[in-house]
Amino acid sequence: VQLQASGGGLVQAGGSLRVSCAASGRTFSNYAVGWFRQAPGKEREFVAAISRSGATTDYADSVKGRFTISRDNAKNTVVLQMDSLKPEDTAVYYCAARSGMAVTHLNLYDFWGQGTLVTVSS
Repeated sequence: VQLQASGGGLVQAGGSLRVSCAASGRTFSNYAVGWFRQAPGKEREFVAAISRSGATTDYADSVKGRFTISRDNAKNTVVLQMDSLKPEDTAVYYCAARSGMAVTHLNLYDFWGQGTLVTVSS
């Protein structure tokens, strides 16, 4: 499956941004999807994940209550809605897919998008 992340940009602290992951190539509903991010000089970290049906979601503690992950299998799209953004949310955001359960470990994802930059100014 091919993944294309989009929607990044510059936003002020406290603002909102929505990043999307569009999939193509295979039956999208067969794949769990995760969002990860990598800030300059830091390792890539888990942000959120959603199961194949969308019934189950998981979030990193740092974004819980502020970010919401959702999917539309008919449109082959996963969206990460980010509210109450903080400067520490600044990073390149990547979506990834795997043909199993939604998990937090990035090494367990098989397919990756190219990333989209989110910058939160203070």
